[in-house]
Amino acid sequence: MARASPYAGPRLLPWATAEGKPCYLSTDGRGYLAALAENIESVQLGMSAELLKYARDTTAPGARILSATEFRWLACRLTEALADALRVANSRGQRIPDPEDEAGEEGGGGDD
Repeated sequence: MARASPYAGPRLLPWATAEGKPCYLSTDGRGYLAALAENIESVQLGMSAELLKYARDTTAPGARILSATEFRWLACRLTEALADALRVANSRGQRIPDPEDEAGEEGGGGDD
């Protein structure tokens, strides 16, 4: 029996509709939109890592004290980065094959 693709079913994309609703792609993991989604996820995670470094640097002991406006900006950007990271984690988590399904395929399915 052929092994199921880890991309079976709709894939949660790293962007939403104008109304904020999630976007999905029916894919086998190949194609332009799947590659675009991978690239955007990579950029989002990279930007999140840079923002986290900035937040750590600006809140470290001895750092210049931020104004209320600067802290609000930082909080907003961190909130956006966390939302992006959670969407990427959710999308990737949905694409992890179920170990029980894989065991059933390998075992032949019988208790002989």
